[in-house]
Order: sequence, then structure tokens, then C-alpha cells
Amino acid sequence: MIRTYLLAVIVPIYMIVVGGPLLLLALLTGRTDALYKAGVMGARLALWVAGAKVESCGLEKIPRGQAAVYMPNHQSISDPAAVLSLTPPMLVLVKKEFFRVPFLGLAMKLRGFILVDRRNREQARAAVEQAAAKLRAGYSFLAYPEGTRSPDGHLQPFKKGVFRMAAQAGAPIVPISVSGSSKILRKGEWRVHPGTIRLTFHDPIPTEGLTADDLNGLMMRVRRAIISGLADDERPLDSVFAGGELE
Repeated sequence: MIRTYLLAVIVPIYMIVVGGPLLLLALLTGRTDALYKAGVMGARLALWVAGAKVESCGLEKIPRGQAAVYMPNHQSISDPAAVLSLTPPMLVLVKKEFFRVPFLGLAMKLRGFILVDRRNREQARAAVEQAAAKLRAGYSFLAYPEGTRSPDGHLQPFKKGVFRMAAQAGAPIVPISVSGSSKILRKGEWRVHPGTIRLTFHDPIPTEGLTADDLNGLMMRVRRAIISGLADDERPLDSVFAGGELE
């Protein structure tokens, strides 16, 4: 419980003391690299305070000098911190609720993170189109194919939107298996539990030349890769592999 209280104190202080001046600098200059690096450092600090150790394998499979879509499964809110601490700078598809968080929401907006309203089908489609344009311009993305956190740690059905985004841009997909994070911070809880987050980076899956008819097969390839790096109690409970759009 002490770690939970420490997180509640240290993270806001870090955001104000470190993030505040860099946020102001970004507002004045339009440059956000320092702000992004501070965010990654803050993520690593939060993981350390939580007692979350990050182990990884397959980092050599990260494509260098090429925009890609990094697709991990989503077990807890500690996932993005773990993934972003090990990957090249990237943009993120973020649900709209996070854009309301003071400091954080403005920082994400300045950096170019894209808001997704899962309850608004038209906005979700527009977000996909916007992200595809950013990918074509050379920006990598972090996108969760499940669309939201798993309620129980098991892999959930996938949404098609992020796969359409990658295919429209012809950007490779890097599947990432996130294992163990649901035990550190469970959905619906705020108490942190020390433990290990294991990240397995899989071979990039090309999307160039794929059409809408190829999306189901693409989804299945990504899903199989992610499942291969999960523990037995994190694998899907049924054979469903595909859901609807981003919402």
C-alpha cells in the first residue's frame, strides 16, 4: 500500500516540477522532444516506485529508420510505461478521457497524440485516417488492437481500426506480448503490487499492398504472435479473434 501512496505523491510532483517547465517550453517553441523524453523518464520512475521490473526479449526486431505500428496486448495502465520505455519515440492513439488530465492532456496534444472517442464511430474512423497520414509522414504509433484494457488479464477480441490504419499507410506491425502487468495493477484497482512485466517483441509483419479483404488474415497473424508470448492464464478464453471498429 505504501507504493500506491508514493505513486500518488511522486508522479504529480514530477509532472509539475519537471513537466511544467518543459510544457511551457513546448508551448513557446513548438518543440516537444524534451517533453517526450521527460515523459519516458517519468514512466520509468513510476514503474520503479511501483516495484515493477521490466524484462524484454526481441528488441533487435524493432525496425530502425522506418515508421511502424507497435501493437501490444493491454492488461493494465502500466503497459504504456513499460512499452514506451523501450521503444523509439512514437505517437499514441489515446482514448479521449486521458486528454482531460491536467498537464498530461496538453502535453499529449502538443506532441501529436491522436484522440479516439470509442463511442463515436465517425470520430474513430477519422482518428484512423489521421493516424494513417501521420504514419505515411514517418511517425511510428503505439496502438492497442483490443481497444481497451482486459478486465481479467486474458487477451480480448481485436478491433479492425488499427489494422486498417497500418494497411492504409503500408507500415509494418510489430506485435508485442505483454505478460504479467495485470498482476501489478489490475483493472478497477488502484493498489499496486510489485512484480515483473515481460515484453516480447515479435518479427515485424508487413502490410504493404494489403486491402480491406486482407485485414482478417492480418489480425490473425498478429494475434497468434501475441498469444505465443503470453502465459497460459493470459491467453484468450475462446476462439474469437476479431471485433468491430475502434469503438
